Amino acid sequence: MSFSVMKSLLGGVVLLSAPVAFAGSSTTIPAFNAAITAARATTSPGGTAILRSELSDAVDGFLFDDGHVDATERAYLGDRINNASFNVGLTTFAKYYLYDFHELNDGATTYAPLWLAAVSQTPAALYGASGALANASTIVEGEIPVGQSGVANQFTLTYKARAVFGEQSGREFFPITPREVIARLSASMENGTASPDEVDGAMALISQVSLNSKLIYVSDWYCREYCGSGGPGSTAGYTIAAVSVNRRFVRMVNVRTWSE
Repeated sequence: MSFSVMKSLLGGVVLLSAPVAFAGSSTTIPAFNAAITAARATTSPGGTAILRSELSDAVDGFLFDDGHVDATERAYLGDRINNASFNVGLTTFAKYYLYDFHELNDGATTYAPLWLAAVSQTPAALYGASGALANASTIVEGEIPVGQSGVANQFTLTYKARAVFGEQSGREFFPITPREVIARLSASMENGTASPDEVDGAMALISQVSLNSKLIYVSDWYCREYCGSGGPGSTAGYTIAAVSVNRRFVRMVNVRTWSE
């Protein structure tokens, strides 16, 4: 299991066990600044430059705290986006992550009427290949109807993923690159490892939606029992959400990485 997956799963476990009251911005903002200071050190992985991985580790703390980005946290991140001094040393893809995270966590407190339903074809048919990935996949898609307000933000994606796939911990979404998606799809999963053709087919299916928008998000999840399949036993996996340029159409690829 990769560090990023474990980090998200542990974040979900923390949310389940933590008390109702959270420290919020009084803790997350200092923690963010400390992480950025460490990322600017010459001894950090990127040296004095801040890599995407370093920026994401710092920014993700705003969600791992309590599962949402509050108004104070979002305003602070917005200031960082527009702060010339802060942007010194950020790589291009680090800047993309900061912007995408801020856009995804837009402060909405109600979900948009996003209608998601299972696609008519099997994953194997859509991928053009059968195997471990097709067997472990569930694919849904849909859109916010014309005339209805709202976009596919954190609140909407999280709510709809839980509604469609079952209540699971660690369900918050984070920005992910196509390269990172391919790495996820290529890793071991329930009943084996995907074939190259499956990975190519799944990536093509995701890219049909995200090609122009570049909006792809990932959610790592864990469920103790009676989730999704309706039966007993624990399961875990991840969901890739590809979002259209107007943020109103969504395709989700849910992948089980293990079950017992």
